[in-house]
Amino acid sequence: MAREIIKEDIPKIKTLLQKVLSTNEYDNISRMGGLTNHTYKVTLKNKKEYVVRIPGEGTEEIIVRNDEKVSTELACSLGIDAPLLYFGEDGSKVTEYIENAITMSADSLKEPQRINQVADIFKRLHSCGTDTKVPFEVFVMAASYEKVIEEKAVPMFDDYSQIKAQVMQIKGETDSAVAIKKVPCHNDSLCENWVLGGERMYLIDWEYAGMNDGMWDLADVSIEAVYGKEEDKALLTAYLGKEPTVANQKHFLANKIYVDYLWTLWAKARVPYDGQPMEDWATERYTRLKGFINDYNNL
Repeated sequence: MAREIIKEDIPKIKTLLQKVLSTNEYDNISRMGGLTNHTYKVTLKNKKEYVVRIPGEGTEEIIVRNDEKVSTELACSLGIDAPLLYFGEDGSKVTEYIENAITMSADSLKEPQRINQVADIFKRLHSCGTDTKVPFEVFVMAASYEKVIEEKAVPMFDDYSQIKAQVMQIKGETDSAVAIKKVPCHNDSLCENWVLGGERMYLIDWEYAGMNDGMWDLADVSIEAVYGKEEDKALLTAYLGKEPTVANQKHFLANKIYVDYLWTLWAKARVPYDGQPMEDWATERYTRLKGFINDYNNL
């Protein structure tokens, strides 16, 4: 079902087209996916196709657009994202359209070729040697969400203090066992952020990108694409270039724990604003988090 075009966006789109492409004459505009922003595929009179993003209302309060720009420009320079033509201070953006674009799903990301492509993109990103100066501090963010939860008197899970203690113990063990290096990371590798164009894979939407432990990205895509042990092993093997050791597996599992820990707290912090759906999402994340802790302890 086609998404409705927001009429107030049309003059903004035309202004961007004129500014970036020196024309605002188009044949067709269609709305693309995405909840946070308004994204459109625009076909010009000359049949060339582009993607125009209009930032969603209120996004300036949760997204530092200059940080996103830095990460987006890096991704484009590495050939990971579609060529960037314009990135405005407000988050407006114009990029080339990925021809024959197919948005990935959990099923398609389980295919061996796609797992290898995911691993290759993360290897290129994590090994590029660039410090974007954009922080993504998982446990600092977690503490900020805990503060909101406390201030808003959001009920927490009965066993949260025990589970948090286990998470922090695992963090301590991981920090001692692994020489963790902060590298550029995407940090939000949802299935919908992977796009196949022909046989080339792209990773889009760098709003939450920043310097982090590279293993977070692998753990995140594993969770989002619902990988099993076979897919996890294939991903780690392709990324590491060798059979994963027990230490590699524990590092990977620790980051799965961190991913669900952080987003559990984020969802809980959103409950006063978004209600039961966020409560349900937090419970789903929290239940899986405890499963990952068991897996970690059984390795």
